[in-house]
Amino acid sequence: MLGRRRVITSASEERLYRLLEERLESGSNKKEIDERIWDLFGENWCIMFTDLSGFSRQVAQFGIIHFLQTIHESERLLIPAIDDYDGILLKIEGDSFLVIFRSPRRALQCSIEMQKILSEYNIGRAAEEQVLLCVGLGYGKVLKIGDHDVFGSEVNAASKLGEDTADAGEILVTGAVQDATKDMPGVAFEKLDVIPPGAASAYRVKYSLS
Repeated sequence: MLGRRRVITSASEERLYRLLEERLESGSNKKEIDERIWDLFGENWCIMFTDLSGFSRQVAQFGIIHFLQTIHESERLLIPAIDDYDGILLKIEGDSFLVIFRSPRRALQCSIEMQKILSEYNIGRAAEEQVLLCVGLGYGKVLKIGDHDVFGSEVNAASKLGEDTADAGEILVTGAVQDATKDMPGVAFEKLDVIPPGAASAYRVKYSLS
């Protein structure tokens, strides 16, 4: 990426790539450059990763048209909720969303609302037509690059929780999210035995769909 000419890029990306190129130079002061990068791009965000449960299996069984239909339905149903709770949708990759929120409380409220929306949508539908959501949340200082990507340990942890660990209907959060939302009414937290890399602890959110 560093050696390839970029045709379209943002000012923030250009600044980052210049600093990374400086970091690669022989004798560079990596500690000082790292501090500059964090000063420029370090921000506190709550990170949401979503995934659709059993998606790969359904694609293999029902084909690519079914894949596209399920993707379309998940976007139609869930993106308005993300907007309502002040989330910023950074990217959609396949059946996964990457969303950021300034407030961990709003992120958790949005996660619960998304699960409620899909629970109502799935009533009376055949199993293959249901949209089943997994959610992972992390919170902390991350590197936000432009308006399309974030990097950091809590990003990695949220990705692992949402895309690899959570089952259908589950909302899994890092300890940092639990600390920031533990006094929220209507929710409780169950500590997980498995801790994703980048997090000190992880929890399953216990919530009601009523």
